[in-house]
Amino acid sequence: MNKLIFRKLYFDIFTFFLLSCLAITSIVWVIQGVNLLDIVTEQGYSFKVYFIYLTLSLPKIFSKLIIFAYFLSLFVVINRYEDNNEILVFWINGIKKITFINFIFKVSFIFVLIQLLFNMIIVPYTQNLAQVYIKSSSIDFFPKLIQEKKFSKVSDNLNIFVEEYKVNGQLKGIYIKENLKNGGDKIIIANSGELNQKDNGYNFQLYDGKIINLDKSGNFNLGFAETTYNLSDINFKTRKGRKLSETKSSFLFYCLKKNINKRKDNSLRCGENNSFLIKDIYEEIYKRVINPVYIIILSLVSSLVILKSKFIKFEKFLKFLIFFLGFTIIVISELTYKLINSNKELEIVSLSLPIILIFIFYFYILVKTNFKPKYL
Repeated sequence: MNKLIFRKLYFDIFTFFLLSCLAITSIVWVIQGVNLLDIVTEQGYSFKVYFIYLTLSLPKIFSKLIIFAYFLSLFVVINRYEDNNEILVFWINGIKKITFINFIFKVSFIFVLIQLLFNMIIVPYTQNLAQVYIKSSSIDFFPKLIQEKKFSKVSDNLNIFVEEYKVNGQLKGIYIKENLKNGGDKIIIANSGELNQKDNGYNFQLYDGKIINLDKSGNFNLGFAETTYNLSDINFKTRKGRKLSETKSSFLFYCLKKNINKRKDNSLRCGENNSFLIKDIYEEIYKRVINPVYIIILSLVSSLVILKSKFIKFEKFLKFLIFFLGFTIIVISELTYKLINSNKELEIVSLSLPIILIFIFYFYILVKTNFKPKYL
């Protein structure tokens, strides 16, 4: 009988968790979708690219909401059991409060594993996949960015104008303006040319024209009968580097292990072309590994609801305090990673805080339930 009762409790928690995650994730996803519309309106991507890119952001949104959705699920389900007197079924069948809380405590480990799975594997993979997809779409979509008799801004530093553009890639009356890194401009004018696709991208094969370099010291003109203008290195409004959130966890652990004694160094880097600061890698690993532990703390906080008397005068106020306490712990979990790169004392506090809070809340629960070892 007890197994059936606990099975129903687990089913109610998990059902509410899925429904709340679906609702909140959908709202956040729609808002993010509106914010990302500029990749269609301003950057010229197709709606197919837009929807695939947006869909790949779902795991990241879901992973951010797991901790809140789980706390909300526990708080609502336990309160519903209390308000409907369903909680009495547990006590009538001889189930002690500490046994009930231990069940919630054990269930929380399942959600910790879910959070770790998303943080460590799924989110980095999908975020990297989204960036790779948007980059490849930028290259494939390039020919459609060029329009006849119009200035086409194909990247932040490149404008192209063509008088005539045929389907087979033949061009006439070509004007290319590139903003150089030194603050100058390169202008290329050609009577004719063609757009060619290579393994690493596109290039213009230009005929009968001239190249003009403009900078503070003056200008330099060079005529040509034929030249190639390579587009493979052009940034088509996408970043070339990879973010930490898109990087495999195994690589981040490798970097941190290799430089563990210099983990707070403000200049030491690791990764492709030394792309990531070790201190930032340290913070990222903390967010991926330590933050999910706070789910266990929230399970204990939610369980405090059953420790009070139902006839207490300030019942609603105490429920509000418990919810506020849980919300505060969620905020703390999102901020403590900033402390690990402070002094050694704050680093120790931030790393040990989840374990300390678990012991504090669990010890308080044991005292309030007048526990006996046989119920643990």
